Amino acid sequence: MASTSSSSIRIGIVGAGENTRLRHIPGLAAINDVKIVGVVNRTPASTARVAAEYEIPQQYPNWHELVADPTIDAVVIGTWPDLHCEVTCAALAAGKHVLCEARMARNLAEARLMQQAAVARPDRVAMLVPSPFGLLVDREIKQLLHDQFIGDLRELVVLGADDQFFDYSKLLHWRQDANISGLNVLTLGIMHETALRWVPQPTRVFAQTHTFEPIRPNPAGAGNRPVTVPDSVQVLTQMPGGARGVYHFSGIDLHGPGKQIHLYGSSGTIKITFGAQERVFIGRVGDARLRELTIPTENLIGWRAEAEFIGAIRGEESVRRTDFASGLQYMEFTEAVARSAANSLPVDLPLL
Repeated sequence: MASTSSSSIRIGIVGAGENTRLRHIPGLAAINDVKIVGVVNRTPASTARVAAEYEIPQQYPNWHELVADPTIDAVVIGTWPDLHCEVTCAALAAGKHVLCEARMARNLAEARLMQQAAVARPDRVAMLVPSPFGLLVDREIKQLLHDQFIGDLRELVVLGADDQFFDYSKLLHWRQDANISGLNVLTLGIMHETALRWVPQPTRVFAQTHTFEPIRPNPAGAGNRPVTVPDSVQVLTQMPGGARGVYHFSGIDLHGPGKQIHLYGSSGTIKITFGAQERVFIGRVGDARLRELTIPTENLIGWRAEAEFIGAIRGEESVRRTDFASGLQYMEFTEAVARSAANSLPVDLPLL
């Protein structure tokens, strides 16, 4: 936990992406004595639009000037992943608290630099935006596992397969550009982060990937550009205690299963589906079928990333979702998947 020298916390925003506009700006604005005082976006024009829309008083020509501003207490980083490491390290070195958007970095090496910067400033809060999947039902799932509802975990199934990239006539998305997105494929990292709330990190992964359409229209001009991030991923994992895992991710599956996590044990099953609402289905030995679990309202926690960030700055709570150490775990997993797929060999975790 950390504390700030003034009662009012002054926030600067580097990159007002979709999640920043939909969640972080309204979430921070709703907290007493929190002021969003500055913003810088990719271009002066987009910076001006965001500043006008959200009544942010100060505009900066570049992120370096925002980070260096001594009047700013905390920096919210909503850029694409290619800037996460550089801005985070600079902000922490400048004595700012940091809330960085998910996809911690492009690769494990950058994530480790971010963790080193956070360790060097234990008086500052360093937090990642958590995976939103599973937050609502997390307390209930953990209680079921604590009560041995499924017995010993035998198999984990993690799905993230849909048709978001099925239409090959659409412009190249930043998530399909490895220079921006890095090694984190589709929603592999964010769904693995959710799974890690309930199961241990794998000790071994064996992966394959494929890109079914290698070019897309150029979003910045004429012609096409190469797709450098796979649109299909399958991963087999081993976990401590002998449990096995299967991951299936795709952006080109018409009528695919969407996002789901299944936990199969020696005496029961838990199945979580993510869509318009999070739903939990459970069943034990002797049950004819799975039944949907009704979760008491008081056990539905949900999204509170902005409140947790500010609470940690004020010394009122610790960062639980997601600190940099937890982010390193999903970054290590996505790195291991990439290495395994590239070499057609299993990869052991942790990575040296």
